[in-house]
Amino acid sequence: METMKRFWLLLCCSVALVCGADLSVVHSVYILPMARGLDQYLANRLTSEHVFQVVTDPKMADAVFTDRIGEAFETQMNALVPPPAPPPPPDAAKKDSKKEGAAPGVASMTDTVNKLADPALNSAFGRGKGTVFLVHAKGRQVMWSVYDPAKSSSGNDLDRTASDIVSRLKKDLNPALK
Repeated sequence: METMKRFWLLLCCSVALVCGADLSVVHSVYILPMARGLDQYLANRLTSEHVFQVVTDPKMADAVFTDRIGEAFETQMNALVPPPAPPPPPDAAKKDSKKEGAAPGVASMTDTVNKLADPALNSAFGRGKGTVFLVHAKGRQVMWSVYDPAKSSSGNDLDRTASDIVSRLKKDLNPALK
């Protein structure tokens, strides 16, 4: 019985890896700001070599390029593409109708209208260790990544790095070219 459980676990993990690495579902990408402005060079190479369509609206993207993942990435993605709101529980609808009897147009003292995002989340400081990730926009799984650090922050080095990244991506998109 234990052997059968292990077999099914191995089979499920293998299927998940094969399905998760399917880059053919990506047609349009959004590029988050990267260290040293690498995002600009990467956008140029992706469009000029016709690998992906680069969009300026993250809601239209199939995937997102970023140079960091983790909590800050999740926070930034939730700000750009908020997850759908869960439906309110049935008891909350009754409570809301009772609250509507309060003075209209009076806001709570704790509500703020213009909340500023945490500037540290958008900062490129402390990033740029050389890894670039392609993350599925809806599922938030890392679909592809590459490690290719730029030698310096000069334009030529950043363009070479972007070119190398796109070349590697093209090879992984078309395994027959390897």
